Amino acid sequence: MSNPLLNENRLQKAAEADSGWAAPAPESRRPIDDGPVSPWNPTTTAMTLGGTVSATAVLFVLLLAGAGFGWAAVEAPRGEVTEFPALAIGGVLVGLVCAIVLAFKPNWARVLGPVYAVAQGFFVGAISRAYETYYDGIVVQAAGATVAVFAVMLALYGLRIIKVTDRFRRIVIGATLGLMVFYGVSLLLSLFGAQPSFISSASAFGIGFSVVVAVLAAMNLALDFDFIERGVAEKYPRSVEWFAAFGLLVTVVWLYLEILRLLAKLRDR
Repeated sequence: MSNPLLNENRLQKAAEADSGWAAPAPESRRPIDDGPVSPWNPTTTAMTLGGTVSATAVLFVLLLAGAGFGWAAVEAPRGEVTEFPALAIGGVLVGLVCAIVLAFKPNWARVLGPVYAVAQGFFVGAISRAYETYYDGIVVQAAGATVAVFAVMLALYGLRIIKVTDRFRRIVIGATLGLMVFYGVSLLLSLFGAQPSFISSASAFGIGFSVVVAVLAAMNLALDFDFIERGVAEKYPRSVEWFAAFGLLVTVVWLYLEILRLLAKLRDR
């Protein structure tokens, strides 16, 4: 989610994997112009903001397409039970595998990014339809809130009201990793019939927990914006565009799901 995937080490790996080019040291980052000896040509292979936006748009279109299929795959509820398609769980697993592989092979994002978008989209569509069955209109509210948070975070970052310093980055990434560990432990406990009740409860503490997680997801957007800005400024290979787009998609999906859960808790109050 910045998302621990999007950091300097991953950026460095993606750069080194592209045409065997090694990224320059921070103190000497400038175009290499030593003639035919150098494989690095910033005018034709450098990462651009436009290219990153285009890659992001492609992934989001694929996400929405997958979500449409996932939504349609959920059958009408029978009594109080909603039939959840098994393929949706498969979508989660495929998305998880793609994320793990890209954590070590970021230059594969051009291929695995679209696969992740479709698979995760199917899951998002299915879970959204399930929520909509019990909370009329909640999906539109969650989607609208997600777009609003994205726009606000982009504005705050662009105006430098939120500045991504090294300390800010360490805190957000550390908190995100801690949350991932907590969710992982909770999942294991649920297999044995035990799970922290506040994760899904509509209590004041449960709602507060969801608010904190949603805020953390929003802060990860700032890390994603910073990653993209630095990648463009330092002229990393064009392949990084897809990796950056993938990371941004992961964060937005996470934010949407957390907002969806938060709204459901508020309706249960």
